[in-house]
Order: sequence, then C-alpha cells, then structure tokens
Amino acid sequence: MAGSELQENIEAFDAMRSTLEEHHLHKYVVFHDRALVGAYDTFHTAAREAVRRFGSGPYLIRQVGAAGNMPMPASVAFRPHHASR
Repeated sequence: MAGSELQENIEAFDAMRSTLEEHHLHKYVVFHDRALVGAYDTFHTAAREAVRRFGSGPYLIRQVGAAGNMPMPASVAFRPHHASR
C-alpha cells in the first residue's frame, strides 16, 4: 500500500536525519524503498530524477534541514514543463 510505503520512507529519512544534516544540509533528498536515492540542489532536479526512476512512486522528497517538513506526493508538487501545455 502506497501510504505505508511513504510512511516507511519518512521513518528512513528520520533515522538518517543527523547524517543527512551533516552531509546534505539544504539539499533535496529522495528516498525510495527506505533507502536514500540521492541528494540534489533543487526540488525540480530531485523530482525529475525520482519520476524518471520510479514513475509515480511512492517515494519521498524532502529538503534536509527545512523546518516543518510535510510529506507531499511529488506528483502533486511537480509538473514537468511539457505537462502544463
């Protein structure tokens, strides 16, 4: 179920939070299957890579060190330029 998979990715992010803050502060990280996929300079780059690799997910994109991180499906927040035409 996608909801439980998202929750597992949130838990993986939380478990790695101190390491992520040490090495990837202010970067956008992608988690999939409870594993860190990568760290990216922009949300757009992180979302583009997540969509390329995992389609509609589930996966988690969060900015390391951002206050009040709220889970948001990337499909809601990210729309490639060609999709808006």
